[in-house]
Amino acid sequence: MFTPEDLKQLKEIGFSIQVVKNQLKYFTTGFPCVNLIRPAVINDGIKLITTNGEIKLNGDFDDYAKTTKIIKFVPASGAATRMFKDLFDFKENFDKPNANPKVLEFGFTFFQSINKFAFYQDLDMVMDRDGLSLKEELNSRNYRLVLDYLLLEKGLNYANLPKALIKFHRSENTTRTALEEHLVESALYGKSGDGVAYIHFTLSPEHVSLFEALISEVTPAYEKKYQVKFNITHSIQLPTTDTIAVNPDNTPFRTNDGKLLFRPAGHGALIWNVNQLEGDIIFIKNIDNVVPERKGETTIVYKKIIGSLLLQFKHNIDKILKKLTSQSKIKIEDVISFVKNELFIELPEGFENFSETDQKQKLISILNRPIRVCGMVKNEGEPGGGPFWVKSSSGNSLQIVETSQIDFNLSTQKRIVDQSTHFNPVDIVCSIRDFKGDVFDLSQFVDPSTGFIAVKSKDGKDLKALELPGLWNGAMAKWISVFVEVPIATFNPVKTVNDLLRSEHQN
Repeated sequence: MFTPEDLKQLKEIGFSIQVVKNQLKYFTTGFPCVNLIRPAVINDGIKLITTNGEIKLNGDFDDYAKTTKIIKFVPASGAATRMFKDLFDFKENFDKPNANPKVLEFGFTFFQSINKFAFYQDLDMVMDRDGLSLKEELNSRNYRLVLDYLLLEKGLNYANLPKALIKFHRSENTTRTALEEHLVESALYGKSGDGVAYIHFTLSPEHVSLFEALISEVTPAYEKKYQVKFNITHSIQLPTTDTIAVNPDNTPFRTNDGKLLFRPAGHGALIWNVNQLEGDIIFIKNIDNVVPERKGETTIVYKKIIGSLLLQFKHNIDKILKKLTSQSKIKIEDVISFVKNELFIELPEGFENFSETDQKQKLISILNRPIRVCGMVKNEGEPGGGPFWVKSSSGNSLQIVETSQIDFNLSTQKRIVDQSTHFNPVDIVCSIRDFKGDVFDLSQFVDPSTGFIAVKSKDGKDLKALELPGLWNGAMAKWISVFVEVPIATFNPVKTVNDLLRSEHQN
């Protein structure tokens, strides 16, 4: 299957032949669907915080932050192409008699409210530069020209920028990109004890220079306004996490010059980027889930709440592990109660019959893992994965499950999904250090069976691509996971450009 030239290519990019063979195997065997037991609900997998508890946890976090290094991790490598997909469809079809009504509705909604977008003035300026009037072109219904200036390189080039650099909101007399809103959030809840707000973005290589230019331009003003020092870093998805692409018949896909094609393997590859961070706790939040500052109070409060919970769990787990691994006395019954009732971890069958030594060893293996506290939002019809109890060879556990992992042809599995009450907004805070203070090797806590196959294309030819286990599902499958209900107000994603017209994103 592989030529001498292939072997040379693999050596140059640092791939072993065995790694590639393992990847190719998945195209033939596929990935197993998850085995859902039941949905995670309040008091059975999801914690509910009382009002008094909210107040205390919020205050506790400010105390914890004085001695804690906090990092905010923002996946921001994807281009905004999908955000503007419906506008491309509208551009091609709005004046055709058989145009899709949903496409027409989307496009006309956009143009009827175009002056409400934060990028309206920039669009006006870039067209004026070329001697064009945005208002006149809109009055003439010259929609294709306007969209060319919004989406393509001749204008703002928004379709080829990352969401981080798209102007999302108006604020006072200025505008803010998604990136800037994350800086503001970090200043308001992510300031560490040394007065520094650490924030790390993952980027595509082609966007690094634009990212650095914006950071240089805006950071001084935000530091002055919020009395904070920013430490802003970035990384790219490691090329060694790329996966081989295949033809529809599962033979290796080759580019026009005959070389094997390797593709970025989805956001699950970012677990290796997380593993490079040197923080006590790490907040993870998607680039497009931000609101204007004046509407962000609930978000700030609940970030502090889940951060406090994480630090409390981390403190208790470390204390237990230090006793379990030493000669210190400890009541096994108390540890079992904590594991079952606070962490919602099910112990293996027959655990009560284990010897005390074996019980201690099992509890050590259960507790000595990375920890995450995940906010869960009541399901109100938004797309996305959710929290479930899942059965595996190692026992039942709480997992975030994406819909692509579920076999909806099985009525039992579909019924469980229909009974679910919450979904995953990607509102996560993590600890990746063990009880001795050393950083875990996060690759040891990935479930490799939770990847999936996607259909893509290259140079006009169809191909199949291998996606690694997702960052918050399979890549963290073997972590300690604590799920907590958070308000819907903390979840305001921008999946399409018209989402910016929602009241949450408007002044």
